[in-house]
Amino acid sequence: MNGVLVASVLLRLAGVGYSLVLLARSSDRRFGFLTVMLSLMATRQLLSARSSTTPVEELPGLAVSVLALLTVYYLSSYVVEERRVTERLQGFRKAIEHAGHAIFVTDADGTIEYANPAVESVVGYGPEEVVGENPRLWQSGEHDEDFYTELWERISSGEVWEGEIVNRRKSGELCWVDTTVAPITDEAGAVEHYVAVERDVTDRKERRLRIEEQNDRLERLNNTNEVLRDVNRELVGASTRREIERVLCDRFARSHLFDAAWVGTPRLVDDGVAVQAAAGVDPETLETRLDGSTAYRDVAGDVLEQRRPALVDDDGGPVDDPAGAAGVVVPLSYQDADYGALFVEAATDGAFEAIDRAVFAELGLTVGDAINAAESRRTLASDEVTRLEFRLDGTDDPLVSLSAALGCTIELDRIGDGGEGDCAAYVSVAGCEPGPVSAHAADAPGVERAEVLCAGDGQCAVRLALDDAVVTTLAQYGAAVQSLTVTEGTGRLVAEVARSNDVRSVVEAVQSAYPGLDLIAQREREPDAAAETEFRTTFEESLTDRQLEAAQTAYFAGFFEWPRDASGEDVAETMGINQSTFTQHLRAAERKLFASLFDRDDDVVAEPVSA
Repeated sequence: MNGVLVASVLLRLAGVGYSLVLLARSSDRRFGFLTVMLSLMATRQLLSARSSTTPVEELPGLAVSVLALLTVYYLSSYVVEERRVTERLQGFRKAIEHAGHAIFVTDADGTIEYANPAVESVVGYGPEEVVGENPRLWQSGEHDEDFYTELWERISSGEVWEGEIVNRRKSGELCWVDTTVAPITDEAGAVEHYVAVERDVTDRKERRLRIEEQNDRLERLNNTNEVLRDVNRELVGASTRREIERVLCDRFARSHLFDAAWVGTPRLVDDGVAVQAAAGVDPETLETRLDGSTAYRDVAGDVLEQRRPALVDDDGGPVDDPAGAAGVVVPLSYQDADYGALFVEAATDGAFEAIDRAVFAELGLTVGDAINAAESRRTLASDEVTRLEFRLDGTDDPLVSLSAALGCTIELDRIGDGGEGDCAAYVSVAGCEPGPVSAHAADAPGVERAEVLCAGDGQCAVRLALDDAVVTTLAQYGAAVQSLTVTEGTGRLVAEVARSNDVRSVVEAVQSAYPGLDLIAQREREPDAAAETEFRTTFEESLTDRQLEAAQTAYFAGFFEWPRDASGEDVAETMGINQSTFTQHLRAAERKLFASLFDRDDDVVAEPVSA
């Protein structure tokens, strides 16, 4: 036996042993096959060794033995690498199976071939329910077709798509999903599969949307408050009702939150609305819109009756949801006086969602107060006034009712502020004793309190705190009541209204409140009392409400008579204050009166009343 043959046999036996060791370690059947093959080769070579061969003839056998041994070695290396890769793949699959994100693998057409268990927590469907389906299964309808077209164009071209999608879970609820879709391509670049990773970000998205909504609401609220502050500042400089209405509309129309604003009053003769001022809207367009619908008339009447703002839609109909409101209607009222309604139209959706209606209610009261003050100032100070004379027969008024019930004559001496929001009427009653007057007034509608100031010779002076009467309604609309005399339920009332005011609106409003009131005369007032009016106006404006009340009550109670009909203590008790406070108010009023008469300072002195 030559050396080449021995080496060849030994190599083959070594290969058999190496293969057996690897087979025992890996249990890989490929090593079992190599073991059998190498054993047969070694056996054959041992058998062939009996015949005489030369070393040269055994060289091919030696080469085969070397190759067989190398095959075992490289196979062992391959098996090790294969096992390592398999372990990595198994680890990767395990990670996918336990991932918190939903992971899908689809074919080139979008049919799902694999889904990990986390899909159920994201879309509500189990893995077995989605395999074989298309991701359209959980489309929400919140995205249009262009959205999905752009997505598919991008991933089919080999690019990765990332973004947020609104899906609909199996339960029907919507959820926000952070999605990444990546194509898997072959060597030629053709797409074979797609892998999608989805993460539920609903909580984060809703939190962000809430913050954005809160910021938006805060901005709208701040802008509205800025408008209201500007309106309040500009109201101070407005001297007439028309100027107040114009300032109000202009400031709202300048805000980017609102498109237009206008002030209207319900017409009594039809179902329309008379526009007093407007900004941000063409007057002709507004008139056409108002003439075509009674909704604006109805909502204006409702807010003025209920004294509460109302949200409306595009057609002027009331709505409850602030998010869907296209406008707000605000009553402009002061006590029982109504000066129309402010209509504010929104420029953006949800403009009124963050604004409490109480803010607009307060605005309406502020504007109503300003209009009332302007109307009253012009009526008292203007030489150009309209004198109105009414017949009171059968009118449901507390003074008329008192006269009719007691068969007496009542004459109005003075109207003042009674405090606590009511009106103080100082009246002289003839033909009746004080007792019946007090008894009747105690239960009379519209009368809060009645105090007899003095009495004697079949007549008495009474101070009535009224909250609902013809004289209070006229005063609230800016009319100055000049006189009222009623005997046994029949009488006359004279009032003056500044010619700049809407006289017709005043008459319609007071007749609407008191249907039995008849207007029997309307004429321009003679200007001979202008100086007296100016002096009285200047003096009364210099007094506080309490100082004026103290002077009026003291005068009508006979405090200045000699001997006095009422002491300072009596007058103080009537006013509900102590005597010391009454004396302070009265002395202050007296000092201002004398200053108006005798002081030479033009800032204080009014023109003296001619003797």
